[in-house]
Amino acid sequence: MNIFLSFFQSEYRHPIPAYDFWQYYLKNGIEEAGVKWAECPGADWALGLVPKDKHGQQKWKDDTWGKTVEWLKKNPADIFLSYLYPQQVDISAVKEIQKMGIPCVNFFCDHIRDFKTLPPEFKVFDLTWVPEYQAVDFYKKAKRPFLNLPMPMWVEPKRRVAGEEKLEQVTFIGSRDIQRVLLFEEVMHLDPKLPLKIYGNSWEQGGTAFREPGSGYTLSKKVKYNLDFIKKHGLAAYYRKVEHRGIQKKLKNNLGPVVNSSPGFEDYNLLTTRSMITLGVNRYPSFNFPSSKPGTYSRLRDIEAPMLGACYLTEYASGIAELYDIGSEIATYRNADEMIGKIRQLEADPALRKKLRTNGQKRALRDHTIPNSINKIRQALNL
Repeated sequence: MNIFLSFFQSEYRHPIPAYDFWQYYLKNGIEEAGVKWAECPGADWALGLVPKDKHGQQKWKDDTWGKTVEWLKKNPADIFLSYLYPQQVDISAVKEIQKMGIPCVNFFCDHIRDFKTLPPEFKVFDLTWVPEYQAVDFYKKAKRPFLNLPMPMWVEPKRRVAGEEKLEQVTFIGSRDIQRVLLFEEVMHLDPKLPLKIYGNSWEQGGTAFREPGSGYTLSKKVKYNLDFIKKHGLAAYYRKVEHRGIQKKLKNNLGPVVNSSPGFEDYNLLTTRSMITLGVNRYPSFNFPSSKPGTYSRLRDIEAPMLGACYLTEYASGIAELYDIGSEIATYRNADEMIGKIRQLEADPALRKKLRTNGQKRALRDHTIPNSINKIRQALNL
Protein backbone atom coordinates (compact mmCIF):
# COMPACT_ATOMS: atom_id res chain seq x y z
CA MET A 1 0.00 0.00 0.00
CA ASN A 2 1.39 3.37 -1.06
CA ILE A 3 -0.23 6.73 -0.24
CA PHE A 4 0.60 9.83 -2.23
CA LEU A 5 0.63 12.77 0.16
CA SER A 6 -0.33 16.41 -0.44
CA PHE A 7 -0.32 18.05 3.00
CA PHE A 8 1.24 21.50 2.54
CA GLN A 9 4.72 20.19 1.77
CA SER A 10 7.03 23.03 0.86
CA GLU A 11 10.73 23.82 0.81
CA TYR A 12 9.98 27.40 1.88
CA ARG A 13 8.39 29.24 4.80
CA HIS A 14 5.38 31.10 3.40
CA PRO A 15 3.49 33.99 5.07
CA ILE A 16 0.47 31.88 6.00
CA PRO A 17 -0.60 30.23 9.29
CA ALA A 18 1.58 27.37 10.54
CA TYR A 19 1.37 24.29 8.35
CA ASP A 20 4.63 22.31 8.72
CA PHE A 21 3.24 20.05 11.44
CA TRP A 22 0.63 18.45 9.17
CA GLN A 23 3.10 16.54 7.02
CA TYR A 24 5.08 15.56 10.13
CA TYR A 25 1.98 14.00 11.71
CA LEU A 26 0.76 12.31 8.53
CA LYS A 27 4.07 10.87 7.40
CA ASN A 28 4.80 9.34 10.81
CA GLY A 29 1.21 8.14 11.27
CA ILE A 30 1.16 6.50 7.84
CA GLU A 31 4.43 4.72 8.55
CA GLU A 32 3.08 3.49 11.89
CA ALA A 33 0.12 2.06 10.00
CA GLY A 34 2.58 -0.09 8.04
CA VAL A 35 1.94 1.88 4.86
CA LYS A 36 4.35 3.74 2.58
CA TRP A 37 3.96 7.40 1.60
CA ALA A 38 5.25 9.28 -1.42
CA GLU A 39 5.34 12.91 -2.58
CA CYS A 40 6.07 14.76 -5.79
CA PRO A 41 9.55 16.37 -5.79
CA GLY A 42 9.37 20.15 -6.23
CA ALA A 43 5.61 20.42 -5.61
CA ASP A 44 5.00 23.39 -3.31
CA TRP A 45 1.54 22.69 -1.90
CA ALA A 46 1.69 25.43 0.76
CA LEU A 47 2.24 28.07 -1.94
CA GLY A 48 -1.31 27.44 -3.10
CA LEU A 49 -2.60 29.24 0.01
CA VAL A 50 -0.49 32.37 -0.42
CA PRO A 51 -2.83 35.18 -1.57
CA LYS A 52 -2.43 36.01 -5.25
CA ASP A 53 -4.54 37.17 -8.20
CA LYS A 54 -6.41 34.73 -10.45
CA HIS A 55 -3.55 34.59 -12.92
CA GLY A 56 -1.04 33.79 -10.18
CA GLN A 57 -3.27 31.10 -8.67
CA GLN A 58 -3.83 29.47 -12.05
CA LYS A 59 -0.08 29.50 -12.68
CA TRP A 60 0.46 27.72 -9.35
CA LYS A 61 -2.18 25.12 -10.27
CA ASP A 62 -0.71 24.50 -13.71
CA ASP A 63 2.76 24.04 -12.25
CA THR A 64 1.97 22.00 -9.13
CA TRP A 65 -0.80 19.80 -10.46
CA GLY A 66 1.02 19.35 -13.78
CA LYS A 67 4.11 18.04 -11.98
CA THR A 68 1.99 15.83 -9.77
CA VAL A 69 -0.02 14.22 -12.55
CA GLU A 70 3.12 13.46 -14.57
CA TRP A 71 4.89 12.08 -11.49
CA LEU A 72 1.95 9.80 -10.64
CA LYS A 73 1.91 8.42 -14.19
CA LYS A 74 5.42 7.13 -13.57
CA ASN A 75 4.96 6.34 -9.86
CA PRO A 76 1.43 4.98 -9.29
CA ALA A 77 -0.11 5.19 -5.82
CA ASP A 78 -3.00 3.39 -4.16
CA ILE A 79 -4.51 6.53 -2.60
CA PHE A 80 -4.10 10.26 -3.23
CA LEU A 81 -4.46 11.83 0.25
CA SER A 82 -4.56 15.60 0.49
CA TYR A 83 -5.36 18.60 2.65
CA LEU A 84 -6.61 21.11 0.09
CA TYR A 85 -8.66 24.28 0.32
CA PRO A 86 -11.16 24.93 -2.50
CA GLN A 87 -8.88 27.46 -4.22
CA GLN A 88 -6.13 24.83 -4.40
CA VAL A 89 -8.26 22.17 -6.10
CA ASP A 90 -7.78 21.60 -9.82
CA ILE A 91 -10.87 19.55 -10.69
CA SER A 92 -9.59 18.43 -14.08
CA ALA A 93 -6.30 17.24 -12.56
CA VAL A 94 -8.12 15.31 -9.82
CA LYS A 95 -10.25 13.61 -12.47
CA GLU A 96 -7.13 12.73 -14.45
CA ILE A 97 -5.64 11.10 -11.34
CA GLN A 98 -8.89 9.21 -10.75
CA LYS A 99 -8.74 7.89 -14.33
CA MET A 100 -5.42 6.28 -13.41
CA GLY A 101 -7.38 4.20 -10.88
CA ILE A 102 -6.16 6.23 -7.89
CA PRO A 103 -8.97 7.22 -5.49
CA CYS A 104 -8.63 10.79 -4.21
CA VAL A 105 -9.30 11.52 -0.53
CA ASN A 106 -9.27 15.03 0.89
CA PHE A 107 -8.97 16.02 4.54
CA PHE A 108 -10.45 19.36 5.58
CA CYS A 109 -11.04 20.70 9.08
CA ASP A 110 -12.49 24.21 8.67
CA HIS A 111 -15.84 23.58 6.98
CA ILE A 112 -18.05 25.28 9.54
CA ARG A 113 -15.58 28.07 10.14
CA ASP A 114 -15.21 29.00 6.48
CA PHE A 115 -18.37 27.85 4.68
CA LYS A 116 -22.14 27.58 4.93
CA THR A 117 -22.46 24.83 2.33
CA LEU A 118 -20.11 22.34 0.74
CA PRO A 119 -17.76 24.05 -1.75
CA PRO A 120 -18.32 22.65 -5.25
CA GLU A 121 -14.59 21.89 -5.61
CA PHE A 122 -14.84 19.32 -2.81
CA LYS A 123 -17.47 17.29 -4.66
CA VAL A 124 -14.86 15.87 -7.03
CA PHE A 125 -13.18 13.74 -4.35
CA ASP A 126 -13.97 10.05 -3.94
CA LEU A 127 -14.01 10.47 -0.16
CA THR A 128 -13.53 13.27 2.37
CA TRP A 129 -12.00 12.94 5.83
CA VAL A 130 -14.25 15.17 7.95
CA PRO A 131 -13.17 15.77 11.58
CA GLU A 132 -15.90 18.32 12.42
CA TYR A 133 -19.05 16.65 13.68
CA GLN A 134 -21.17 19.62 12.56
CA ALA A 135 -19.85 19.41 8.99
CA VAL A 136 -21.26 15.93 8.44
CA ASP A 137 -24.55 17.50 7.28
CA PHE A 138 -22.68 19.29 4.46
CA TYR A 139 -21.84 15.93 2.91
CA LYS A 140 -25.18 14.30 3.64
CA LYS A 141 -27.02 17.14 1.90
CA ALA A 142 -24.63 17.04 -1.05
CA LYS A 143 -24.85 13.22 -1.12
CA ARG A 144 -21.08 12.92 -1.20
CA PRO A 145 -19.06 10.14 0.50
CA PHE A 146 -17.27 11.05 3.73
CA LEU A 147 -15.87 9.62 6.94
CA ASN A 148 -16.19 11.47 10.25
CA LEU A 149 -12.74 10.70 11.68
CA PRO A 150 -10.64 12.38 14.41
CA MET A 151 -8.12 15.10 13.64
CA PRO A 152 -4.89 13.47 12.39
CA MET A 153 -2.47 13.58 15.33
CA TRP A 154 0.74 11.62 15.87
CA VAL A 155 2.75 11.53 19.09
CA GLU A 156 6.21 10.03 19.40
CA PRO A 157 6.15 6.65 21.21
CA LYS A 158 8.49 7.99 23.92
CA ARG A 159 5.87 10.61 24.80
CA ARG A 160 3.04 8.08 25.17
CA VAL A 161 3.36 7.91 28.93
CA ALA A 162 1.06 9.37 31.54
CA GLY A 163 1.93 12.98 32.29
CA GLU A 164 3.86 13.60 35.52
CA GLU A 165 2.27 16.61 37.21
CA LYS A 166 4.93 19.13 38.29
CA LEU A 167 3.45 22.56 37.50
CA GLU A 168 0.68 23.93 39.73
CA GLN A 169 -0.91 25.87 36.93
CA VAL A 170 -3.67 25.81 34.35
CA THR A 171 -2.00 26.01 30.95
CA PHE A 172 -3.42 27.22 27.65
CA ILE A 173 -1.22 27.15 24.55
CA GLY A 174 -2.52 28.80 21.40
CA SER A 175 -2.40 31.97 19.35
CA ARG A 176 -4.29 35.08 20.37
CA ASP A 177 -7.68 35.87 18.81
CA ILE A 178 -10.64 38.00 19.84
CA GLN A 179 -12.75 35.12 21.18
CA ARG A 180 -9.94 33.78 23.33
CA VAL A 181 -9.21 37.25 24.69
CA LEU A 182 -12.86 37.85 25.56
CA LEU A 183 -13.11 34.46 27.28
CA PHE A 184 -9.94 34.80 29.34
CA GLU A 185 -10.65 38.41 30.30
CA GLU A 186 -14.03 37.32 31.66
CA VAL A 187 -12.46 34.36 33.47
CA MET A 188 -9.79 36.48 35.14
CA HIS A 189 -12.34 39.16 36.05
CA LEU A 190 -14.50 36.54 37.78
CA ASP A 191 -11.58 34.79 39.51
CA PRO A 192 -8.39 36.92 39.55
CA LYS A 193 -6.50 34.32 41.61
CA LEU A 194 -6.96 31.53 39.10
CA PRO A 195 -3.52 29.93 38.40
CA LEU A 196 -3.84 30.50 34.65
CA LYS A 197 -0.85 30.74 32.31
CA ILE A 198 -1.32 31.54 28.60
CA TYR A 199 1.33 30.81 25.96
CA GLY A 200 1.32 31.52 22.24
CA ASN A 201 1.78 33.97 19.40
CA SER A 202 0.81 37.64 19.85
CA TRP A 203 -0.32 37.42 23.51
CA GLU A 204 2.60 39.44 24.87
CA GLN A 205 2.30 42.04 22.11
CA GLY A 206 -1.45 42.39 22.63
CA GLY A 207 -2.08 42.55 18.89
CA THR A 208 -5.48 42.13 17.28
CA ALA A 209 -6.66 40.84 13.94
CA PHE A 210 -7.97 44.32 13.08
CA ARG A 211 -5.69 46.74 11.26
CA GLU A 212 -6.35 50.26 10.16
CA PRO A 213 -6.49 50.58 6.34
CA GLY A 214 -3.33 51.76 4.70
CA SER A 215 -2.98 54.90 2.55
CA GLY A 216 -3.81 52.92 -0.61
CA TYR A 217 -7.17 51.85 0.79
CA THR A 218 -9.26 54.52 -0.98
CA LEU A 219 -12.96 55.22 -0.43
CA SER A 220 -13.91 53.51 -3.69
CA LYS A 221 -11.87 50.42 -2.77
CA LYS A 222 -13.45 50.38 0.68
CA VAL A 223 -16.98 50.57 -0.79
CA LYS A 224 -16.22 47.80 -3.29
CA TYR A 225 -14.67 45.58 -0.60
CA ASN A 226 -17.66 45.99 1.71
CA LEU A 227 -20.19 45.39 -1.10
CA ASP A 228 -18.32 42.22 -2.10
CA PHE A 229 -18.29 41.12 1.53
CA ILE A 230 -22.05 41.66 1.89
CA LYS A 231 -22.71 39.80 -1.38
CA LYS A 232 -20.66 36.84 -0.18
CA HIS A 233 -21.57 36.73 3.52
CA GLY A 234 -24.81 38.73 3.94
CA LEU A 235 -25.85 41.83 5.88
CA ALA A 236 -25.88 40.06 9.25
CA ALA A 237 -22.25 39.04 8.82
CA TYR A 238 -21.33 42.61 7.81
CA TYR A 239 -23.00 43.96 10.93
CA ARG A 240 -21.02 41.49 13.06
CA LYS A 241 -17.83 42.47 11.24
CA VAL A 242 -18.37 46.08 12.28
CA GLU A 243 -19.25 44.90 15.80
CA HIS A 244 -16.07 42.82 16.04
CA ARG A 245 -13.95 45.76 14.93
CA GLY A 246 -15.46 47.92 17.66
CA ILE A 247 -14.89 45.23 20.28
CA GLN A 248 -11.27 44.78 19.21
CA LYS A 249 -10.60 48.48 19.62
CA LYS A 250 -12.01 48.40 23.15
CA LEU A 251 -10.19 45.32 24.41
CA LYS A 252 -8.66 46.06 27.80
CA ASN A 253 -5.49 44.02 27.24
CA ASN A 254 -5.34 43.32 31.00
CA LEU A 255 -4.07 39.75 30.71
CA GLY A 256 -0.43 40.82 30.97
CA PRO A 257 0.42 39.01 34.21
CA VAL A 258 -0.69 35.61 32.84
CA VAL A 259 0.54 35.73 29.23
CA ASN A 260 3.82 34.34 27.91
CA SER A 261 5.58 33.90 24.59
CA SER A 262 5.09 30.89 22.33
CA PRO A 263 7.04 27.87 23.69
CA GLY A 264 9.46 25.78 21.68
CA PHE A 265 8.66 22.16 20.80
CA GLU A 266 10.12 20.58 23.94
CA ASP A 267 8.62 23.18 26.28
CA TYR A 268 5.28 22.82 24.49
CA ASN A 269 5.19 19.12 25.34
CA LEU A 270 6.41 19.61 28.90
CA LEU A 271 3.83 22.32 29.60
CA THR A 272 1.08 20.13 28.21
CA THR A 273 1.97 17.04 30.22
CA ARG A 274 3.28 18.51 33.48
CA SER A 275 0.69 21.21 34.12
CA MET A 276 -1.92 20.52 36.76
CA ILE A 277 -4.57 21.15 34.09
CA THR A 278 -4.17 21.68 30.35
CA LEU A 279 -6.88 23.83 28.81
CA GLY A 280 -8.55 23.69 25.38
CA VAL A 281 -10.63 26.47 23.78
CA ASN A 282 -12.88 25.44 20.90
CA ARG A 283 -14.64 28.73 20.13
CA TYR A 284 -13.42 30.69 17.11
CA PRO A 285 -13.81 34.15 15.53
CA SER A 286 -16.45 34.24 12.80
CA PHE A 287 -18.76 36.87 11.37
CA ASN A 288 -21.42 34.16 11.12
CA PHE A 289 -21.97 34.28 14.90
CA PRO A 290 -22.58 37.08 17.43
CA SER A 291 -19.43 37.81 19.44
CA SER A 292 -21.30 36.86 22.62
CA LYS A 293 -22.36 33.46 21.24
CA PRO A 294 -19.43 32.11 19.21
CA GLY A 295 -19.43 28.89 17.25
CA THR A 296 -17.37 25.95 18.50
CA TYR A 297 -15.88 22.80 17.02
CA SER A 298 -13.51 20.18 18.38
CA ARG A 299 -9.90 21.04 17.52
CA LEU A 300 -6.62 19.19 17.03
CA ARG A 301 -5.71 19.93 20.67
CA ASP A 302 -8.62 17.70 21.77
CA ILE A 303 -6.68 14.75 20.35
CA GLU A 304 -3.13 15.88 21.09
CA ALA A 305 -3.38 16.81 24.79
CA PRO A 306 -4.96 13.50 25.90
CA MET A 307 -2.46 11.55 23.75
CA LEU A 308 0.36 13.28 25.62
CA GLY A 309 -1.17 12.32 28.97
CA ALA A 310 -2.54 15.70 30.07
CA CYS A 311 -5.28 16.31 32.58
CA TYR A 312 -7.42 17.94 29.92
CA LEU A 313 -10.26 20.45 30.32
CA THR A 314 -11.69 21.66 27.03
CA GLU A 315 -14.61 23.68 25.74
CA TYR A 316 -17.62 21.56 24.87
CA ALA A 317 -18.40 21.21 21.16
CA SER A 318 -20.78 18.98 19.23
CA GLY A 319 -19.27 15.56 18.72
CA ILE A 320 -16.78 15.65 21.57
CA ALA A 321 -18.91 13.19 23.54
CA GLU A 322 -18.40 10.80 20.59
CA LEU A 323 -14.64 11.02 21.14
CA TYR A 324 -14.45 10.75 24.93
CA ASP A 325 -16.40 9.78 28.03
CA ILE A 326 -16.79 13.22 29.58
CA GLY A 327 -16.01 13.19 33.26
CA SER A 328 -13.83 10.08 33.25
CA GLU A 329 -11.53 10.69 30.22
CA ILE A 330 -11.64 14.46 29.79
CA ALA A 331 -13.53 17.34 31.43
CA THR A 332 -15.48 20.04 29.58
CA TYR A 333 -16.93 23.51 30.16
CA ARG A 334 -19.37 25.67 28.19
CA ASN A 335 -18.67 29.20 29.46
CA ALA A 336 -16.40 31.21 31.76
CA ASP A 337 -18.31 30.29 34.91
CA GLU A 338 -18.16 26.58 34.11
CA MET A 339 -14.46 26.79 33.27
CA ILE A 340 -13.70 28.31 36.66
CA GLY A 341 -15.88 25.79 38.46
CA LYS A 342 -14.24 22.81 36.71
CA ILE A 343 -10.75 24.20 37.33
CA ARG A 344 -11.43 24.63 41.04
CA GLN A 345 -12.99 21.14 41.21
CA LEU A 346 -9.98 19.53 39.53
CA GLU A 347 -7.56 21.61 41.58
CA ALA A 348 -9.06 20.13 44.76
CA ASP A 349 -9.15 16.53 43.49
CA PRO A 350 -5.72 15.01 42.61
CA ALA A 351 -7.28 11.56 42.18
CA LEU A 352 -9.66 12.85 39.50
CA ARG A 353 -6.82 14.61 37.71
CA LYS A 354 -4.84 11.36 37.61
CA LYS A 355 -7.90 9.48 36.39
CA LEU A 356 -8.39 11.92 33.49
CA ARG A 357 -4.71 11.71 32.55
CA THR A 358 -4.73 7.91 32.46
CA ASN A 359 -8.14 7.29 30.90
CA GLY A 360 -7.97 10.13 28.38
CA GLN A 361 -4.61 8.96 27.08
CA LYS A 362 -5.74 5.33 26.80
CA ARG A 363 -8.83 6.35 24.81
CA ALA A 364 -6.95 8.68 22.46
CA LEU A 365 -4.16 6.20 21.74
CA ARG A 366 -6.63 3.35 21.28
CA ASP A 367 -9.30 4.97 19.11
CA HIS A 368 -8.09 8.28 17.66
CA THR A 369 -4.79 7.50 15.95
CA ILE A 370 -3.81 8.08 12.34
CA PRO A 371 -3.31 4.31 11.75
CA ASN A 372 -6.94 3.76 12.83
CA SER A 373 -8.12 6.44 10.42
CA ILE A 374 -5.99 5.09 7.55
CA ASN A 375 -7.47 1.61 8.06
CA LYS A 376 -11.03 3.01 7.99
CA ILE A 377 -10.25 4.91 4.78
CA ARG A 378 -8.88 1.73 3.20
CA GLN A 379 -12.02 -0.17 4.21
CA ALA A 380 -14.28 2.56 2.80
CA LEU A 381 -12.39 2.40 -0.51
CA ASN A 382 -12.29 -1.43 -0.50
CA LEU A 383 -8.49 -1.45 -0.59
